Amino acid sequence: MSIPHRSPFQRRPSFLTTTNSSRTGGAGGDSSYSSSSSSSATHTMLPEPAALILRRFLLLVAVSLSCYVILRASDSLRFLPRFPSSSSSAFPYIFPSVSDDSPTVSDEYRLEKVLKDAAMVDRTVILTTLNEAWAAQNSVIDLFLESFRIGDRTRWLLNHLVIVALDQKAFARCLVLHTHCVSLVSEGVDFHREAYFMTPDYLKMMWRRIDFLRSVLEMGYNFVFTDADIMWFRDPFQRFYLDADFQIACDHFLGSSDDLENRPNGGFNYVKSNNRSIEFYKFWYSSRETYPGYHDQDVLNIIKFHPFIMDIGLKIKFLDTAYFGGLCEPSKDLNQVCTMHANCCYGLDSKLHDLKIMLQDWKQFMSLPPSLKRLSILSWRVPQNCSLDSLQHYGSPQHNDSPEKDVKEWQD
Repeated sequence: MSIPHRSPFQRRPSFLTTTNSSRTGGAGGDSSYSSSSSSSATHTMLPEPAALILRRFLLLVAVSLSCYVILRASDSLRFLPRFPSSSSSAFPYIFPSVSDDSPTVSDEYRLEKVLKDAAMVDRTVILTTLNEAWAAQNSVIDLFLESFRIGDRTRWLLNHLVIVALDQKAFARCLVLHTHCVSLVSEGVDFHREAYFMTPDYLKMMWRRIDFLRSVLEMGYNFVFTDADIMWFRDPFQRFYLDADFQIACDHFLGSSDDLENRPNGGFNYVKSNNRSIEFYKFWYSSRETYPGYHDQDVLNIIKFHPFIMDIGLKIKFLDTAYFGGLCEPSKDLNQVCTMHANCCYGLDSKLHDLKIMLQDWKQFMSLPPSLKRLSILSWRVPQNCSLDSLQHYGSPQHNDSPEKDVKEWQD
């Protein structure tokens, strides 16, 4: 961010202010500037006007050099992300300190510059977050990037993907794999391990993501946020709605993109930067205090009915699982699918197992001649190790009652 500064000519410094008597010696005159003293001098002195001009010039040079130093210092900070210092942000973002075994976090990796370099013409970026557990070799990030390379005309989208690393090792791995990386850490929060579903670390990570995405919107960037366990097989922009502020994938889609009863999944959404979406993300994030122990997705299922959404005029659309599927509700037609999410899955090993099978199924489909592709003779072989049953024992303590019950009580 730029540090505001004041021109040295807007207000004259006190040490430049002089009185008329100090220059002339008042009524009695100053012997250093009197004509009598000049007659006794043994060397030639500058005329009075020239001396004054020289003194003022030297002072001006000194002030200018001081301002130059300050400006250079402020310029070096202008690429720092402009996160508001309001109390609504519980996780202040800082760039990590550089140690001997960590990569240097230089200007080229600072958030605002990375976003600018990765943005499409309309200031849209694709964002994902990454921690050490998912960044390990042959882990989730490798499968994620592979899906772009083997997808149907999706490789170009990698030019607009920004990987936001949550720890040093994830950042180091990103630099090996990808062009647009940014290191983003929170003081006192460690996200390098696998965050199991609904554990305290999981909840912190999910809410931190919401606060971070709000900041990206405030910087003026539209974004597609995608979890790294989502495989990209086709360009999703062809299936987005033109008139929506906020559109989100679903665990379960009920048939209408406007139906608030759809069950959204926060792992994939497309959001346009405007006043409505910024206010919505602020409201979403602040609602974590109203519903402690819930993760962002369950809170969204509650607040999507709140009058505040209508008051700010936010246009919400829910994305059809026919195009944006997942293990909760797989896309049935491989000719239509854009993305597939390893949702409804507990544990990294189970997730990796099913993701690898998913990529194998896609490769087999792409190897078919066009005539056989149109017949839709292939379908997904997943879920296998992933299942809804594996999630039943990992709900939050408060989830004995559904979010919908909370909504009903609020409406009553």
